[in-house]
Amino acid sequence: MKKLGVFFLLIITQVTLAGTVVVLKINGSINPATSDYIHEGIKRAEERNSECVVVELNTPGGLLKSTRMIVTDFLTSGVPVIVYVSPAGSQSASAGVFITLAAHIAVMAPGTNIGAAHPVNMQGGMDSTMSEKVTNDAAAFIRTISEKRHRNIQWAEEAVRKSLSITETEALKKNVIDFIANSRRDLLDSLDGKKISAGEKMITLATKGAVIDVHEMGWQYKILDILSDPNIAYLFMMIGIYGLLFELYNPGAVFPGVAGAISLLVALYALHTLPINYSGIALILLGIILFLLEIKITSYGLLSIGGVIALFLGSIMLINTDAWFEFQEISLEVIIPTVLFTAAFFLFAIGAGLKAQRRQPTTGSEGIVGELGVAFTKLSPRGQVRIHGEMWNAECIDGTVSKDGSIVVVEVNGLMLKVKKTDALQKST
Repeated sequence: MKKLGVFFLLIITQVTLAGTVVVLKINGSINPATSDYIHEGIKRAEERNSECVVVELNTPGGLLKSTRMIVTDFLTSGVPVIVYVSPAGSQSASAGVFITLAAHIAVMAPGTNIGAAHPVNMQGGMDSTMSEKVTNDAAAFIRTISEKRHRNIQWAEEAVRKSLSITETEALKKNVIDFIANSRRDLLDSLDGKKISAGEKMITLATKGAVIDVHEMGWQYKILDILSDPNIAYLFMMIGIYGLLFELYNPGAVFPGVAGAISLLVALYALHTLPINYSGIALILLGIILFLLEIKITSYGLLSIGGVIALFLGSIMLINTDAWFEFQEISLEVIIPTVLFTAAFFLFAIGAGLKAQRRQPTTGSEGIVGELGVAFTKLSPRGQVRIHGEMWNAECIDGTVSKDGSIVVVEVNGLMLKVKKTDALQKST
C-alpha cells in the first residue's frame, strides 16, 4: 500500500509540476485581428508563466502594420515564442517570412515552404524610385530580424529582393529555421531542454509532457478577421450606398436607410484596418455621381460609360498594395459583377423611380386635370359634376352647361374645379 501511495503521489506531483504550452493558430492573412490575437496569446502565456507560446502558422501574407506589431511582440516577449509552419501543405509566405524569422525558434513541418510571394500590383506598379524605397525598407527590416535571431541574413534579404521561396529541407540547410518537426508532439519533444533567452532571462524549456493550452481566436477577432477581407469591406460599402440611396428616394422607408447606414459604418471600420488608396474612393464616388447625372441629363449613355469606368478603376485602386508583401486586393470576380449590378441599379431601378415621379399624377385633385366628366346639375356657371364616379363642385369658365352635358377639367382651385364644355364622348363616369 505504501508503494502504491508513493506511486500516486509521484504522478500527482509530476502533473502538478508539468509546464503549460500556449498554442495559437493562424490560418489566413495577417491583419489587425491576427495581431491582436497573437498579442493576447503572448500576454496569456506570460500571466500563466507558461513554458512557451507555439504559433502554428499557415499564411499567404498580410498587412505591413500588423506584421510589424507581431514582430515587436515576438522580440519583446517574456516567454519563448516558437513559430511552427504546419500542417503539411502550409506556407509562410510574404509577411509570414518576417514572422517566422522573428520567432525565438522557427520550425517547419514536412511538405511546407517559406519565402516571398510577390503580388501583382493591380494599380500598374509603382515608379522605380518608390519601388526602390519600399524594397530597401523591407530588406533592412528583415536583416534586423535575422541578425537578432542569428539566422541567414543573406537568404532573408534575397527573399525580399528576389522573392525567393524554399522548402523546409532547404530552409534547414540554409539556417533559416532551427529544425523540422512531424507533429506538434514531435515539436514539443524536440524543444525539451533547449535554452532560450527571452526578455532578460535565460529559460530552459521543459515541454516534454507539457499541458497544451490551445487558445482559440475569440468571436470578436473572427468577425474582425472577416471584415479585414477587402472583398467583404468593398461589398459592405456598396450595400451602404444602395441603402442610403433607397432611403433618399423613398423617404420614410426606414429599413433601407438603417441597413445602409450600418453597412456603411461597418465598411468604414473595415477599410480603416486596410491600406486604403483615397484616389480609389474618389473614383468610386465620381462613378456614383455620373450615374445620378445620367438619370437627370440626356447624354446618350456617355455619362453611364464614364460612371462604369470610374467605378471599375476606383474598385481596383481601392486597396493600396504598395508594400511588396501586402497581397491584399479586391478580386476581379467581385469587382466586375458589382460594377455591372451597380450600373444596372442606377440606370434601371432608380431611373424608373424618377420617371415615375415625373409622370403626371393620376390620383387626387391634381390627377383629374384633363379628365372628362358630365354635369350632374346645370352649370350656370356653377354646379356639380361627376368624374370617375366622384362628385365635385365645379364652375364652367366658358358659359353654361346643361345637366348631363360633357365637360373637361382644366384647373383645380382648392375643392372647386374649373371646367369647359366639350363634345367628347364619355366612356365612363
